[in-house]
Amino acid sequence: MRKHILLIDDEDDIREVTAVSLETTAGWQVSSAGSGVAGIELAKKARPDAILLDVMMPDQDGPATLRLLRKDEVTAKIPVIFLTAKVQSIERERLHAIGAAGTLAKPFDPLTLANEIKKILNWQ
Repeated sequence: MRKHILLIDDEDDIREVTAVSLETTAGWQVSSAGSGVAGIELAKKARPDAILLDVMMPDQDGPATLRLLRKDEVTAKIPVIFLTAKVQSIERERLHAIGAAGTLAKPFDPLTLANEIKKILNWQ
């Protein structure tokens, strides 16, 4: 079965590169949203296999978005991987403590992104 990834990021370029990367290298379906609010609504409707979530976004940041996803029974169990430019171990630990499955550094390598996601989520 083809995996479905939801990307929530306020940067158009990141959404486009990520979608092309995951669709081309892994054959996954990618949906995207430009804000946390839009992402939560899309997650409820689409029920993706995983969510890639930007940490720093205006209005509602990634951690706030994750907290809201975890409060809804429809989205509570969807694994979330944060995309962040802050890759210090203390930041990774903080994100893991609030429920992230993992973190990926921005900028990322589009050619290895799918494999990094598979590794974090233990997908074959």
